[in-house]
This record gives sequence, C-alpha cells and structure tokens, in this order.
Amino acid sequence: MREIGAAEATNGSAAPQSAPSAPDRGVELDPRAYVSKVPPRPYVDDPSRISDEVKARMLNVGVTADDVAGRSGTFVQIDHTPVHISLLEDGVELMSVRDALQKHSWVSDLWWRAVDAGADRYTSFVDQSDSNGYFIRALPGRKTLLPLQACLYLGTEGLAQSVHNIIIAEEGSELHIITGCTTGTHNQSGLHLGVSEFYVRKGAKLTFTMIHNWEPGIAVRPRTGVIVEAGATFISNYVIMRPVRDLQMNPVVRCVGEGAIVRFNSILAGFPGGRIDAGSKVYLDAPGARTEIVSRAIVTGGEIIARGYIEGNAPDVKGHLECRGLILKDGGVIHAIPELRGTRAGIDLYHEAAVGKIAEEEVQYLMARGLTRDEAAAAIVRGFLHVDIEGLPDALNAELQRAIESSGKDLM
Repeated sequence: MREIGAAEATNGSAAPQSAPSAPDRGVELDPRAYVSKVPPRPYVDDPSRISDEVKARMLNVGVTADDVAGRSGTFVQIDHTPVHISLLEDGVELMSVRDALQKHSWVSDLWWRAVDAGADRYTSFVDQSDSNGYFIRALPGRKTLLPLQACLYLGTEGLAQSVHNIIIAEEGSELHIITGCTTGTHNQSGLHLGVSEFYVRKGAKLTFTMIHNWEPGIAVRPRTGVIVEAGATFISNYVIMRPVRDLQMNPVVRCVGEGAIVRFNSILAGFPGGRIDAGSKVYLDAPGARTEIVSRAIVTGGEIIARGYIEGNAPDVKGHLECRGLILKDGGVIHAIPELRGTRAGIDLYHEAAVGKIAEEEVQYLMARGLTRDEAAAAIVRGFLHVDIEGLPDALNAELQRAIESSGKDLM
C-alpha cells in the first residue's frame, strides 16, 4: 500500500520551527495508591479447569488453556500467583522465577542486571515487592519446534500487579515465546508492572511475541532490558489493539557481541481517552551488529507516542527505524519520534516516519471493484497493519494475525 497522505517527514527531514517539543512521559502514577497484597490463588493442575472468564480473556491474547498440544509449555499467573505451569517439550526449563532463584544459584547474578532496579519508581516498587513471574530457559543447543506460552492476568480490582520475569536463550538454542497480558472485563482500575530481563547467548535465536488486551481503566508500565551476544538474534513482536488508560514502555537492547541482530515489530491502536507511549532503544555496541525497528500506529482517538532510538557505537553497524501512523478520526493524535545517534565512522543508520490518512484514491479504486466504502477502508487498514515478520513459526504467526484481525474491526 502506498502511503497515507499529509504530514509526512522522511529520512530525517527537518521539522517546522513551530513544531512542539517532544512529549513528556505522561502521568507519573503512584503504585502505593493501588492494592498491593491479595490472597494467593489456588493452583490448577489442568489448565482447562481455569475459569471460563479467564480462559476467554487468555484466548484473546493468544494463550490457549483448553488445547495446549500445540504449545511446548504453559505458564499462567493470576495477580501475584502462578496458578499453572506445565512443560510438554524437552530442552526448555519453565518455572516461577522465585523457584528458579532457589533452584539455580546463578540466577541471582542475572537479577536486575539487564534492567536497573532504581531506574524509576516502577522498577523500585517491583524490587521492593514480593514479586513473582516466569523463568524461561532454552538449554544450550536445543531448538523448540512449538511456541511456549505465558499469560499474566490481573484479576483483582485496583491491584498493582508486580511481575519480574527472566528469559534465557542459551548458546546455540532457539526459542519462540507467546505471552499475553490481560485483565478481567469487570476491572475498572489497576496497574500492571512487568519487569522482564532477556539474555540471548552466543548464536541463539529468541522470538518473543507479546499481545496486550486491557480495559480502559488499566495503566501499564512494562520495563524491559535485553542483552544480545555474538551471532545471536532477538525478535520482539508487540500488539495492542484494545483500549487502555495509560501505557508506557521503552525496552532497551544492548548488542554486546559481534554480528548480533535485533528486530522490533509493533502494532499499536489508540482509542478515545487513552494514551500509549511505546518505543524501543537499541545500542549497537559491537562490530557488525544490526537492528530494524518497525511500528504501525492507528488512532480513532486518544494519543499514541511512537518512539524509536538507535545508537551506533561500533564499526560496520546498521540500523533502520520505520514509524508510520494512520489517523482514522478527528481527535486522535500520533507523535512519531525517531532518533539516531552515531559515535563511530563507518556506521549506517537511517529512519522513515510518516503520519497521515487513508488515501481517497485507494478507497475509490477498491470501491470500483465492488467493495463498499467501509469494506474498502477496512481492507486498507488491514494492509497498513501488515508487518512482514521473517522466521515466525506458523502457530505463532496465526495467533498474531488472529489478534490483529479480531481487534481491527473495533477500529472501524
């Protein structure tokens, strides 16, 4: 699809002198204003016995409880309690992060290594909380055929859910993860705080697909750090296409090994009354490291701030940043902030950014071939949201596309 109309800036074109300064980070929420302690939830041996309400919400974020045969493992946490953990494939470790700290003494060396515990009030709150989360580890040289799934479910009204995850792809391994974060339809308020630390060892490949499905009163503050070693690949796919009160995330990746590869693909939908501030930072600190950051943003209301930052600090690194936004209705705001920083000769960094509207000639073209105006607009939106993700397993790609298709109807 040819792009989208007015208000376009490409390849670092200078902004008008009257352009506003970059937006701030939005509302600073106080986690202490939320409920912090809740009774533990009962453990469930069979995930199909999880309540129908929770299972329905899990399915909306790509996590199935009734048929887990297509998954290598399943982790479900409700509030602060891991309520189900099962593993169907060898070569992977899956457990609560608290159990991992007890089982492996070396896990404590990774605790708060990729993310600074004192980075902000949210990381500090998680650090001071009795947080739990998942520990996922692909063993050296092992390659899982099926994706592993994890769900973090906020079930108590007004809760500050505190989560700390550690994910490791050991040397030469390959691991695909789909994780869904969601809440009950009855939840009018709540705060999700999720710290995730990724370690992608030499020659490993880790694909991490996250789908969010919140309610309009929920605030979300993920904090993520990733360390990628020589010849390793980290791919992150993120989708949010349902209303949320306030989401703020900006994962930080450091490519510390020669030839490390990082890709971010994000699909964001903004609705009236909501605010999404989402970005990615990649530091290319080793020779030959490469990154690509691609985001698609659509608004019918509210505000989306799409950030991207690439820094080249070693010879022969390459980086591409692409941010495109589509405004479907008046009242929606998209603010694209692509940033590049180079500190060495011989680097190759570039960006593209565009914000606009559905092109009328494309609508007319499709209508001339028998579609109604609404059908034509929907087809254009679907095409706009398509992001080509190489190497995604069929099961994972199917869940990703299903989430986009089912949620995209709300945008129209």
